[in-house]
Amino acid sequence: MRAHILEVHGPDSVELFKALSSETRVRMLELLAEGEKNINELGQALGISQPAVTKHTQILEQMGLIHTEYKPGVQGMQKRCRLAYDRFIISFESQQLPETRVEEIAMPIGLYTLVNPTPTCGLASRERIIGFLDDPQSFFDPERATAQLLWMAEGFVEYVFPCTLGAGTHIHRLELMMEICSEAPNHNNSYPSDITVWVNGVEVGTWTSPGDFGGRRGRLNPTWWSDIMTQYGVLKIWSVDAEGSYVDGTPVSDLTIGELMLAPHHPIVVRIGVKPDARNLGGFNLFGRGFGNYEQDLVLRLHCITQGRGGLEAASVTQEGGENR
Repeated sequence: MRAHILEVHGPDSVELFKALSSETRVRMLELLAEGEKNINELGQALGISQPAVTKHTQILEQMGLIHTEYKPGVQGMQKRCRLAYDRFIISFESQQLPETRVEEIAMPIGLYTLVNPTPTCGLASRERIIGFLDDPQSFFDPERATAQLLWMAEGFVEYVFPCTLGAGTHIHRLELMMEICSEAPNHNNSYPSDITVWVNGVEVGTWTSPGDFGGRRGRLNPTWWSDIMTQYGVLKIWSVDAEGSYVDGTPVSDLTIGELMLAPHHPIVVRIGVKPDARNLGGFNLFGRGFGNYEQDLVLRLHCITQGRGGLEAASVTQEGGENR
């Protein structure tokens, strides 16, 4: 079992004590020690309003005491919180300490750099079908930049995200969020597909979509889009950190962030597809901000630690006193 320890150096301990000077925030940490919770659950347990919970979690997150991430909920996205550390250590050695932040990049789904579609396939903007249905050449039409929905029965699509983080920045968590589902002719709510994500050529993990969803219209779909076609997807989050890889927080592989070869000023290549030998060859639909149920593009989030003039130093060590990671 691994214990996550926060080492705070003398001058910075003042900020830690300020964060812990609130009885509400201390109680919040106690609740999170029992397990991950969302904003509403914390508010109900503490008997305070959602805006008050949000303010307290922001303070704890800024100090690096908790981690937060957005996950799909019953009504859109929900912000979930979990403890970052099991214990604190106060040190009075003077040294440069890192600062944490989150870099978010939104990518329109039509701005892919490589694609390999197999019919049934196609693209659609808010105004029309782009090119021709079931014609892979349509994926190279210049109008593809306006695409808000793309689909293929087999194959993959690949994007290159810029990484403008400066030298001295360490990426400790990566998240990729998208609205996606299987691809069947027209639609089929029971049509499983094994959809895989790769980052920089490394396989992150696979999620099995239960179907190509229809039967009711997607909230954002334009009026000209036929009722018999795919209507919406599921909002999914692939993530990688120092412990492993996940889909919506559920472990899918032992791959860690260090294996993705992420570095400042190096682009990040993301591939979404169905492997040729997948058990469920059901293709995929990928939704942009103008189709489906969620008004968003493909989103990449990078959780970073940057060396600065102050902040917190995080160490992950074994309880038996093993080596730092």
